Amino acid sequence: MQTPALHEEDWEYVRTLLPADLEESARRTSALLRCRNIPDAASFMRVALAYAVSDLSLKDVAAWASALQVAQITGPGLFYRLREAEQWLEQVLGQVLSEQVPLAAGGFRLRVVDATVINGPGQKAVQWRAHVSINPTTGSIRAVELTDDSGGEKLSRHRFGAGDVVLGDRGYATARGVYAVRQEEAHVVVRFNPATLRTCDEKRRRIYLAEKETEVLKVGAVEFKITIPIPPDPTRSHKPWDSAKAIAWIPARAIAARTRTGEVTWVLTTLPSKQMPAIGILGLYRVRWQIELLFKRLKSLLHLDALPSREGPTAKSWMLARLIAAALAQRLVQPAGPLSPWGYVLRGNPQASEREEEQPTHA
Repeated sequence: MQTPALHEEDWEYVRTLLPADLEESARRTSALLRCRNIPDAASFMRVALAYAVSDLSLKDVAAWASALQVAQITGPGLFYRLREAEQWLEQVLGQVLSEQVPLAAGGFRLRVVDATVINGPGQKAVQWRAHVSINPTTGSIRAVELTDDSGGEKLSRHRFGAGDVVLGDRGYATARGVYAVRQEEAHVVVRFNPATLRTCDEKRRRIYLAEKETEVLKVGAVEFKITIPIPPDPTRSHKPWDSAKAIAWIPARAIAARTRTGEVTWVLTTLPSKQMPAIGILGLYRVRWQIELLFKRLKSLLHLDALPSREGPTAKSWMLARLIAAALAQRLVQPAGPLSPWGYVLRGNPQASEREEEQPTHA
């Protein structure tokens, strides 16, 4: 078998980017209760990443691991290990992403959310969805959640911090989604369809924004101050319900502008006008396109859409390992610190620290 180009020489650098408690977390999540055939959690992660990025079969990856003395394991043994490692890989992915320091741009901490479909062999239209949050100033992933086809796109699926500004497409423009973001003291900038979102004026009287499209000029932007009633929990937003039963009212701005073809585009934001004018909001929404570029990179470079098995026991582990590889890659291409010549995380050697503690101290 020809050895695949898995960049073995870079593994020591990659290892520094993985969580320091890799061994502990592998045992806590029952991913590696016994080290038979696989010496440690780092070796297991190395094999999992090799399987995710090489497009080799489990049998071939096991042979590669044996040839490099990473692990002495068979294809069926690796299948079993990966099947039991979903929780661990999910936890490691979260840790790798959370360690990346977010950057501020334009005075705002921007977050873009969207979802992409991941399919394997078969005719099923949607098998898996990856719900992703990114930092558009760096193009880096901030959080990922994998669901099956029943997992819908919604803002409440994600977690935000006070002061964050969340950008999303029309699928995220729901009253409950806006409410969930405001509950976390963050703001939204989302494209929306005025026919599917109930809007009221500042006195809580129903207004129909579609009827106001005649006021939108050929160039420039027009905005309307609105309030959004939040429906009671038992009621779905697309069914009739009484606005008097709203559990909350969210002040917002509806901003409209025409495209070159004359079509009116509506953008909703909860940012006050004193923080950003209407034209600025429209420009900010354009940043949302960065997540589409990320999905294109994940599918064209990492082949995230080339799921080897449709709904098999190792399908989710494969996707998580490939997403970990993407998260590690975005760490490797960014400096570890200001003017850092290393490009990877420097960690102390625990054995060296113990030896230093044993040395006598001289006054």
